[in-house]
Amino acid sequence: MSNGRRVCLLWLYAGILTGPCLAQHESKAGFAPVTQEMLLNPSPDDWLMVSRTYDAQRYSPLRQINRENITTLELVWSREFAPGTQESIPLVYRGMLYVILPGAAVQAYNAATGELLWEHRRPTGISRAKGLAIYAEMVYYPAPDGYLVALDARTGAVRWQTRSEGALISAPIVIEGKVMTGRACYGGNKECYISAHDAKTGAEVWRFYSAARSGEPGGDTWGNITDARRIASTWGLPGTYDPVRHLVYWGVANPSPYTRSERHGGDENAIPTHAPAELFTNSTVALNPETGAMVWYYQHNPGDDWDLDYPHERMLLHSRFEPDPAYVKWINPDISRGSERDMTVMVGEGGGIWALDRDDGRFLWATPFPFDVPNFLIKDIDVHTGTVHINTDMIARHPGDQHIICFWNVRSYWPTAYHPEQNALYVPYADNCLDMTAAGPGGQPPERRVGSARLGKNLEAFAGLARINMATGEVQRIYSGRAPGNGAMLATAGDLIFWGDLAQQLRAFDAKSGRLLWQRQLRGPIQNSTITYAVNGRQYLAVLTGEGILSRLLMVQAGINPNRGYNSINVFALPEQ
Repeated sequence: MSNGRRVCLLWLYAGILTGPCLAQHESKAGFAPVTQEMLLNPSPDDWLMVSRTYDAQRYSPLRQINRENITTLELVWSREFAPGTQESIPLVYRGMLYVILPGAAVQAYNAATGELLWEHRRPTGISRAKGLAIYAEMVYYPAPDGYLVALDARTGAVRWQTRSEGALISAPIVIEGKVMTGRACYGGNKECYISAHDAKTGAEVWRFYSAARSGEPGGDTWGNITDARRIASTWGLPGTYDPVRHLVYWGVANPSPYTRSERHGGDENAIPTHAPAELFTNSTVALNPETGAMVWYYQHNPGDDWDLDYPHERMLLHSRFEPDPAYVKWINPDISRGSERDMTVMVGEGGGIWALDRDDGRFLWATPFPFDVPNFLIKDIDVHTGTVHINTDMIARHPGDQHIICFWNVRSYWPTAYHPEQNALYVPYADNCLDMTAAGPGGQPPERRVGSARLGKNLEAFAGLARINMATGEVQRIYSGRAPGNGAMLATAGDLIFWGDLAQQLRAFDAKSGRLLWQRQLRGPIQNSTITYAVNGRQYLAVLTGEGILSRLLMVQAGINPNRGYNSINVFALPEQ
């Protein structure tokens, strides 16, 4: 063993792996800083943010792996990680792969060989961060101890760190030199915000509070709830960015406690059953990235009574507006049919697909998803204004009231994908409803909440993958099975769609026909993570196994028993010629 290699191993053991090991991959002098232009127009070889590009389409221009050769894909390297919660998505920049480990650590690898280059470790904690960000010479890590940490991308050394209120379980996104993060506000209203920090220094630049306060826009929509008790977190996938409109689009989660009655001292009628109610819960907010000022909002689930939240990616895409009433329930008749529209599109945990105009949040169309059922959480939408009316038949009005509300955890922190050549959105879903009983007097017995398959549903088709035509709204169900798919969707120019499930299966589908082309069983449940990149002309596919916070719940509902507790990264490529 060389002296250099021995030093690397000793430093690894100490948890402070830096310089000598990096020298085996790329010198500090040879590291090209990541620029704003790179983030706007990334190299096809790189994966620089959670969903690769600011529009969150998760589409890669790489095509070396394609429909013709996918069956020859093979595992080229893998690494096992310690047990623990795993919900993150790796980054790749110029042959270096960065990943959050279960617990409280970040590691950097040679993306082609799997050689460990450096590690940064924090005090032990439950890591629920969805990913990292990279800019200049720094990787930004939302650590479980509450610190936003800037690490030297070349060595793993801490460049700066800052701590503020709230749990950092989203992923950061860097826009014009600012690191933006969302939060889970476990500690009350003071933690309910999106913030921007200076990427060079860590100084906070602005905050946008996601639960409107008294005297502020939207503050009068909370009824009798005091400011301190107004909860609306931004725990999910990070925002998207439109550089032309200079807007950031972010999703906000549900109010807490879960029921209207509990939040309002037993008066479920303290707020309306239509938007706006308890802003900006379950809303899309469009922010100015320079100041954090809100430009517009749209509320998808006003006055939520069920914890059916909408905090994930607001995908940006361009499509012809021609929704077909045979497939789409609510269509704005004031929009010219056949017109071209820049949209922001989202699919909520409670189900439903929404398309909004990026300029001003104007309602374009929406429809129940994955199915239209009488107990869907939305009763109606005013197609001219976009005002949402919730399903009042499903509200818990008295202690002990029981309802089955659809849908629940249809999807969560695992991203969707869009293939621009097909104008198709690919969405994994669970055909999953919520069986809920309101708490008894004084909270005894406590509120009961369990997952429930839709009435008459075949458990063998509990989960599925849908291909949605974004012009017409037609839903094509290209796969169904028992195991829900918590793996991030990935679309490529090789006309492939990749998706992994909790039964350990990684699959590739034909983007055009939806036909299953390839599958491989891994050693653990697939969780989020799927990306593709290239090093020295060779394309790779990377996916992580492990369990997120919802995995166990969905496994029980689906009746599957995979190999739990196995966390790993697995990297595939075509055989070398």
